[in-house]
Amino acid sequence: MKKPIAFFAHHQGRGHANRIMAIAEHFSEDRQVSVLTAGPDYFESVSSSVEVVALPNMIGETVPTARLFDEPTPSVMHCVPLGLPSMRKTMRTIVEHLDDRDIGLFVVDVSSEIGMLGRICSTPTVQMRLHGDRNDVGHIGSYEAMVGILAPFDERMEQQDYPRHLRDKTFYTGGLCTTRDQVLSRAEARQKLGLPSDQKIVLVMTGGGGSGTPYAPLTIAARAVPDALWLVAGPVLREGHETDFPNLKELGWVDNVTDHIAAADIVVASAGDNTVHEIARAARKFVVMPEWRYFSEQHRKASELVRLGAAVSAPYWPGDYEGWRGLLQRAEELDTEALATLHEPAAAARAANWLEELCDQLWMGDAQRIASPLLKVV
Repeated sequence: MKKPIAFFAHHQGRGHANRIMAIAEHFSEDRQVSVLTAGPDYFESVSSSVEVVALPNMIGETVPTARLFDEPTPSVMHCVPLGLPSMRKTMRTIVEHLDDRDIGLFVVDVSSEIGMLGRICSTPTVQMRLHGDRNDVGHIGSYEAMVGILAPFDERMEQQDYPRHLRDKTFYTGGLCTTRDQVLSRAEARQKLGLPSDQKIVLVMTGGGGSGTPYAPLTIAARAVPDALWLVAGPVLREGHETDFPNLKELGWVDNVTDHIAAADIVVASAGDNTVHEIARAARKFVVMPEWRYFSEQHRKASELVRLGAAVSAPYWPGDYEGWRGLLQRAEELDTEALATLHEPAAAARAANWLEELCDQLWMGDAQRIASPLLKVV
């Protein structure tokens, strides 16, 4: 009988959940799959064959005493507040699940501490690899404790400072996009959305992991290029002093984001994993404006996109007309093929196949009795 595979899904943003669901649907039918998460609502559309285990949501909880709060965080960890019953319950739930289900492979998307917990529980564990400045002892120690590392992007996007011994144990799926809507031609998409056929359209979009696109710079963009239609998909962050313009339109959340990307000449967006690959799938000219994330995740990813000639970027949102005009001019000069080749249609299936093969290889053959020096009886 095949060993079960369990996932841990970080609850910040929908990207982790969408990625796990995309991978899980490619597992063989006789593979038991489960997900442990503090964001179970993200998995409402997951297959009924996938067990979803709710973990406590610790956001907003406070450490009970000042003395506990004053205890320093050890260098080998990132987020380990003391005195929280919900954290003990989270760890207990994970440990009991790994034990009760006899999990063969634990896939963590993402957390260094949870990855280490899997290893401490004697469960083979895989960590999802994200971009960022992650050469600290906490990240490196967790990566080294893994039986493998899964990177949901093209190997060409890997950072040069990622250690070779870790790269050797990393499986690169190619660009993994969880959006499946058909990509229409520019003309077809514009006709479907009722957009002008001959006007330059710039789409600005943001994901669900941050506070929204800052609106004030977009008002400058609309004035800098008044002949273009600026469409804004997703939430925006207003400061209260902005002036609206007729060529700048807020769409809010849209269900058919793929159609809007396909209709655009240029897309301005963050460097979220799925966002990048949505734009790559449609082969659009890309202005990447990374959002703040822990360990500079999006900024490092944006740097790799620029290095590959797949996108242009700016150190900050332009606040003047010429800044916007220059940025769009550089975007116009991009060869969209450089970005398009970073998307791999079969990435989720490749990830699933690799995880299943790794799990099966780890548990094949006869058990080996290995004497531990700590347990040796003299």
